[in-house]
Amino acid sequence: MSDGTNAITKTYDLIKWLMPTISKFPKSKRYALGARIENKLLDILELLLIAHYSKEKLETLKKANLQLESFRYLLRLSFDFWYLSSKQYEFASQGTNEIGRLVGGWIKQQAAK
Repeated sequence: MSDGTNAITKTYDLIKWLMPTISKFPKSKRYALGARIENKLLDILELLLIAHYSKEKLETLKKANLQLESFRYLLRLSFDFWYLSSKQYEFASQGTNEIGRLVGGWIKQQAAK
């Protein structure tokens, strides 16, 4: 039975890694794409925390999952514009995929209730 703590922890850890990485984006992109990426991931963390402490979790988890998909595209854009190295993109993608699996499992568990 998942209570979401793994997804929350993995999201928190990704934020800790990503924020210093984004600070190295070109200045002109740091405040547009970089801020959007940071905010999106912070929004995901917030939604997961809300779901963790709510009785009705399913709709919040679906919103988090949608935000996660949007986050994937922002990461991909960063890589396509060479703001992230292939190693950085791979690390962030693996973390994002792991969070996605955890959230997906949490959604399935909640939908079965």
